[in-house]
Amino acid sequence: MNPDSLAVKYRHLFPELARLSRAQNVITEDNVYQPANTGIRPYMDRMCEENMLDGSEIRNMNNAEAFLAALKAGKKGIILMEHYSNFDLPGLMYLLERTSATGKELASRIIAIAGMKLNEDNPYVAAFAEAYSRIIIYPSRSLASITDPETLKREEQRSRVINLASMRALDKARKEGNAVLVFPSGTRYRPGQPETKRGVREIDSYIRLSDVMLLISINGNCLRFSEDPKDMLGDVIHKDRIIMTASPVYDCLEFRKQAAAWAGDTAEDKKQMVVDYVMHCLETMHEENEKGRI
Repeated sequence: MNPDSLAVKYRHLFPELARLSRAQNVITEDNVYQPANTGIRPYMDRMCEENMLDGSEIRNMNNAEAFLAALKAGKKGIILMEHYSNFDLPGLMYLLERTSATGKELASRIIAIAGMKLNEDNPYVAAFAEAYSRIIIYPSRSLASITDPETLKREEQRSRVINLASMRALDKARKEGNAVLVFPSGTRYRPGQPETKRGVREIDSYIRLSDVMLLISINGNCLRFSEDPKDMLGDVIHKDRIIMTASPVYDCLEFRKQAAAWAGDTAEDKKQMVVDYVMHCLETMHEENEKGRI
């Protein structure tokens, strides 16, 4: 195995992670909300510190501050963020907390939406994810790979129960002044596979049920895919300068109107249209920041 993989480079942490972990690896309707395990968080911060090069930063913090102000004024907020690796959320939280007191407060209010794979596939991957508050969902794309009719029927029922509980948890979290962070692609982007950067149709529902939205683009990546993208512990560490950029705060209703104007009369699927516009905005931000990153 690659000596720079997570499995090798950080295997010395695994016994301590196993000791600290309290993750419930089988997801049910009763444990979809999983608060951050503060005992694990220092290890994730150390990994970020070791692998983010000097000059890593969050740009346009004034936009993040305006978003926080909207949350504190009672607005329901959502953060939609590009997704390149399992370091994206740890990197955001690490940089926010070290930028300013306002950044630290915003970080304390972020609850990420996470697919069950992070909890159920590998106990060490679950322990890494456990450092951050999450609401677990059953992703629709997970059902698409099931071929056995009986298994599919059983899992469809399970997905409905879990996702209903997740929506209740999401509503409660936002009423308490928290921001929900979602990766609109639903999966990490795989170079050479543009379909992995397409937004998931269901994201429109998150936008529709929110008042304000913040987009965050990411340039740079400290964790690259190995030859087997399914093996998350096989991901390869790569020291890099990370630039995260916050968009202006969007009014969600107005954003959906902008999406309709952007797509014109050609869009048949109105929900997908909105998510396609999200990905267009994120890609535009990404390209603008990439020009000056290196």
